[in-house]
Amino acid sequence: MNDTSSGNIPFMQRLLDSPFVLLVLGVVVPTLLYTVWGVVEVLAIPAAP
Repeated sequence: MNDTSSGNIPFMQRLLDSPFVLLVLGVVVPTLLYTVWGVVEVLAIPAAP
């Protein structure tokens, strides 16, 4: 019996088979990481005397 005919495809496989989900993840994840990284770097700058 084929898994696709029974509709028993795992959730992660269905999620990662969608090109639009991959596109959104490819844009959102680096944006969030670089934004958090930038905020941490700015907060790590010592205050001027």
